[in-house]
Amino acid sequence: MTGQTWTPAPRRGIIPLHPLSFGMLLGRSFSALRHNPKVLFGFGVVIQLIVVVLSASVMAFVFATTFARLESLSPSSPDFEAVLAGTVGMNILAGIAVGLASIAFTALMQGVVAAEIGNAAVGVKATLGTLWKKMLPAFWRLAAFASLSVAFVFGIIVIAFLIIAAFIAGGLGGSMEAIGGLVVLLIVLVLATIPLVVWLTTKLLLVPSILVLERATFRDALVRSWRLTRGRFWVAWGVTFLIGAIMGLAMQVVNIPVALVSSMLGTVIAPTGSTDPSAVMGFVFALLAPQILLLVLQAVTLVVQSTAGTLVYLDCRMRYEGLDQALISHVERRDLGWSAEQLGDPFAVDRDRAVTSAPPPKQVPEWAMNAQYQGAGYPPPQYPAYPADPSAMQAPQQYAPQQYAPQPPPPYAGPGYPAPPAAAPTTPPPAAPPAAAPSDTAATTWTAPGSGPGQSA
Repeated sequence: MTGQTWTPAPRRGIIPLHPLSFGMLLGRSFSALRHNPKVLFGFGVVIQLIVVVLSASVMAFVFATTFARLESLSPSSPDFEAVLAGTVGMNILAGIAVGLASIAFTALMQGVVAAEIGNAAVGVKATLGTLWKKMLPAFWRLAAFASLSVAFVFGIIVIAFLIIAAFIAGGLGGSMEAIGGLVVLLIVLVLATIPLVVWLTTKLLLVPSILVLERATFRDALVRSWRLTRGRFWVAWGVTFLIGAIMGLAMQVVNIPVALVSSMLGTVIAPTGSTDPSAVMGFVFALLAPQILLLVLQAVTLVVQSTAGTLVYLDCRMRYEGLDQALISHVERRDLGWSAEQLGDPFAVDRDRAVTSAPPPKQVPEWAMNAQYQGAGYPPPQYPAYPADPSAMQAPQQYAPQQYAPQPPPPYAGPGYPAPPAAAPTTPPPAAPPAAAPSDTAATTWTAPGSGPGQSA
């Protein structure tokens, strides 16, 4: 029995452990939902529905309560202005709370998806509890990053408000020319922010993955995302843009016919405007059904976009920092029975290989990379060309013995070694004489064993 033992084949992850092409990044962003649907699909949809229901309930309660109190007062009442200010303030606070809940949901999903894709890359199907433990230390940093988009939009609104206020304070808002110039200025401001938003969003696309998988600080995550996306900006933007376009088109395809059907159901359920409870409930369901379906699609969109961001992160690290070699080594050692303490973190950053402020290395074209990883790139075997006319082919050459010349002995480089004896010339051995042909007159008569001369029967 030999010392070799059988080991199972390595578990394949959702991606091959080498740099990814554009098509692979786009396709695997959608197919990752099949690897762990309970976490990526079920958890995302459930959390999205909970957040939306709670937000709508809070806003409806605050709105109904505050405006019911306001309607009970007469406009001539001395408390009317104070109650009006309180009503507006309460609704603003409720809107801020709803916005914070949306930010927390976005941060939660980005962290869980990043942790899941990191495990799925090495063939591990983790539970929700495991992913939650890995995401939780970076939750507040994820929430702070998710708040940047809200702060950016709020800053644009403040700038637009200040421009309008400046025009009005300068007395330039009374003429039609001034109003037209203000409108043009606001349109230019909005159009100028579009490429800025696209640029910043793409350059910071990898921040959630870095926060979760590398446990980096907020500043380090921003710097590393900025550096890792150099040379891969258009790929990262193209993947996220196509995912947004595909999911947006899917939402429109679903929303338009469902909205038409729900509007027709309203007239069918209550054609005379009846206030019967069953008719009212049916009408409410006909209105809410398409909204619930759109919420599901929005949750799927967030999951797919977060998956794409994590895959782009893995691709950039494979190209610039050799992460693919670290992941391959991790998978091989894990399959050999190494413990988690011995394996360590496969996504830990090697400071000697980490990207710096220097320009990134020149990238290999995708067609050349695909040929390399698909086994191409080797020169084809050379075969002799045969003429079209078989009669023109040459007859095979007769074998002739080759005379070998004596070769000088190899020199000895090291001191102190004796010189080797001179090699005897290697000449081919003399040819053996041919065996004598049997005589034609020899007896060829067969005799039985034991009947030869000198033997008795």
